[in-house]
Amino acid sequence: MENHNLTVLSEFILLGITDRPELQAPLFGLFLTIYAISVLGNLGLIILTKVDPRLQTPMYFFLRHLALTDLSYSTAVGPKMLINFVVDQNTIPYNWCATQLAFFIMFIISELFILSAMAYDRYVAICNPLLYTVIMSQRVCWVLVAVPYLYSMFVSLLVTIKVFNSFFCGYNVISHFYCDSLPLLSLICSNIHEIELIILILSVFNLTSSLLIVLVSYMLILVAIIRMNSAEGRHKAFSTCGSHLTVATVFYGTLLFMYVQPESSHSFDTDKVASIFYTLVIPMLNPLIYSLRNKDVKYALHRMWKKLFSIFF
Repeated sequence: MENHNLTVLSEFILLGITDRPELQAPLFGLFLTIYAISVLGNLGLIILTKVDPRLQTPMYFFLRHLALTDLSYSTAVGPKMLINFVVDQNTIPYNWCATQLAFFIMFIISELFILSAMAYDRYVAICNPLLYTVIMSQRVCWVLVAVPYLYSMFVSLLVTIKVFNSFFCGYNVISHFYCDSLPLLSLICSNIHEIELIILILSVFNLTSSLLIVLVSYMLILVAIIRMNSAEGRHKAFSTCGSHLTVATVFYGTLLFMYVQPESSHSFDTDKVASIFYTLVIPMLNPLIYSLRNKDVKYALHRMWKKLFSIFF
């Protein structure tokens, strides 16, 4: 008697964003543009914050790692999604699917805690300006990014191993445009209660703990700003937080929309829309937000363009 529970899969089929042929070309052009802007913007920020001597501060150290995580998780998803627009069948090998899931989880969790580290950095800068360089030493900054990377790597490996050590049924169609944990769980024949519980606990912990750090940091910042006597001081404090607050609001807002919506209105279609936003659109927006709202970054870009212009012309 054949046991379908032990079916060995060699590949998965990704349903993609849409099955309408007339939308494939326009969507390919749109997402190729978004991904190209994201790569150029984030690579530009990484290089700029590394080479410009005026951007060698903790704030821009964290910004460099934010750009790195944006670039990494959008690249884990973007190129394969773009290829799927121009091929007849959207397949992904079994091992590639596991790799994509592992890298995506790792860098999306890293981004959560790097955003919270950036909020803490702004709190120290505004509430303890005299001790800022002492508190936010180079060693502390490295710890604040190394710990999220190591923790997210552990979570990523745990979830990926748990999912791909399960028995898949013969049905191998993933109702998504990349290998995500929840669509993969629907293809597993064995008991998924343990995996679901692990994913739920980790998701709640990651989202609430990192968001709590951001909220507490900004509550303390707001109290400090209200107590300032100088209008110029208040404006300067708000301006140093503006870019990060915008980025954090968009990112957490999208994740909360996706994970906290009622079960009755929950569907893979709404998941796809939210996923497109935080896997492709947000990594494109973040460097633009920091470039348009941050004077230091704008001046650094201007200086770099002048240097490049003088070299080539």
